[in-house]
Amino acid sequence: MSTIERGKGTLKGVACEKPLARNVAEAKRVVELVTKVGLAHGYLENQVFAPQVEAGRTLLWARGAKLTGRPYLARAAEEHSGPHAPWFWHGALQGGGVLNDMMCHSSLLVQHLLTDPAKPRTSVRPSRITAHIASLKWSRPEYSKKLSETMGKDVNYAQSPSEDYASVVIEFATDDGHRVLGEATTSWSFVGAGLRLSAELLGPEYSLSWNSLDSGLKLFFSREVQGRAGEDLVEKQNAEVGQMPVVANEAAAYGYEAEDRHFVQAFLHKQPPALTFDDGLQVVKVLMTAYMSAEQGRTIDFPAAGVETFVPAVAKGTWKP
Repeated sequence: MSTIERGKGTLKGVACEKPLARNVAEAKRVVELVTKVGLAHGYLENQVFAPQVEAGRTLLWARGAKLTGRPYLARAAEEHSGPHAPWFWHGALQGGGVLNDMMCHSSLLVQHLLTDPAKPRTSVRPSRITAHIASLKWSRPEYSKKLSETMGKDVNYAQSPSEDYASVVIEFATDDGHRVLGEATTSWSFVGAGLRLSAELLGPEYSLSWNSLDSGLKLFFSREVQGRAGEDLVEKQNAEVGQMPVVANEAAAYGYEAEDRHFVQAFLHKQPPALTFDDGLQVVKVLMTAYMSAEQGRTIDFPAAGVETFVPAVAKGTWKP
């Protein structure tokens, strides 16, 4: 973000979308560069700014946790039918598959939900990670062929697939001596109305539930309504007929408006943002540890030995589902 005056700009800060980089070595380099020049930095994670997530988290901690004890289990999921751009599908370019693309959201969201709003994020720390990855849909012959036809011959899931499904269980240690769990799943093989974001938070006497497709607005089109395909009802829309949920303002519902407002104000007023590149680096470490767990078929302590130089098999083009 910059302030423009007569063609000149004064850089106030730099913000980066998810994930910060494709692997830990690259993420550390990004942090080093921005730190070296003394520039304010922010890590953009929209889902922690989603209005319903923030309202529910605030209320549950203020009422439920205060009276009956801290929450102990958070769940988060992000699912759709696949990315629009070819490079997302290419493991070597993107750094992996759906785990690298979208687990960055869900893994941070479960930590966010499990963290007392009055305490720093470091009060809830990852300690062990168990993960699984799979190519459930797009490596099937009929769909790998379709993918190559749509995205180009460089995207060949018959020979070099990326995972289109990932799940992770993160065990967190808390400053108050508890062990709490985060469960997250992500998918490029979900076929429904469109993009679905969901989250849950469970405690001793309370729970939270959020589903972005429970929008409160639905439209119905009969089969006689035949027009162009698009995404005017919901992102990653998969159908044009039948009963469809409508997300009226996706930028607000998914947290983008609140996120952008937060970082602009933080940079302008020289205040510490809620998320920095240091948080982005930790997210990448979580993702790479998850890939290590999936490849080795076991639970891995966090931080994992060797994670600083680790590159997933998916990113190398050697992974076989």
